[in-house]
Amino acid sequence: MSGQPAKTPQGRMTRDAIVDAAAELMYVHGVAGTSVDKVLAASGAGKSQMYHYFKNKDQLVEAVITRFLENILGNQPTIFELRDWADFDQWAREILAIQTTPKGPIACPLGNLTGELGDDPKMAPLLDKAYREWESHLQRGLESLREQGKLAEEADPARLAQAAMTCVQGGLLMAHLRHDVTPIADALKIALDHLKSHARP
Repeated sequence: MSGQPAKTPQGRMTRDAIVDAAAELMYVHGVAGTSVDKVLAASGAGKSQMYHYFKNKDQLVEAVITRFLENILGNQPTIFELRDWADFDQWAREILAIQTTPKGPIACPLGNLTGELGDDPKMAPLLDKAYREWESHLQRGLESLREQGKLAEEADPARLAQAAMTCVQGGLLMAHLRHDVTPIADALKIALDHLKSHARP
């Protein structure tokens, strides 16, 4: 479990402040470089409040993974409404738009954590679960296209969604590393072209 839920508005504000502070610190410094004391200082919460909601740092990391996924999906709202090929084009534009802001290209926060915790037997399944939820929206969109006769009957929506996610993650990594939006732009085009290669006229 990612800690205890808050039962009051004030409690939710405190819990959210802790998770938001931890997320920002872990994005920049990694999990190993983020101590509980640093989270408390950044959030303004007390240690008793921290341990009321999170028994240990692992529970806090789990909450951060959830928050990262919420933020990622919030930046690509079309992913919840994929019913036509044009929607997939719009989804790709939304990802690219985030990468072309003055702060971009930015690293995928889940990708950052995966690089650090991908071999951790407790955390790796939680990260994989987050990626699978992200993929599931692409898969549902592809299933919708297949039901409408716009995707080949023999196409595998789960495999196609996984391939698209692989392209996106690789593109985000290289774009951030090289401070160049071209890798993610090209990766998104490759992903869309691969998906559409299974389209039915």
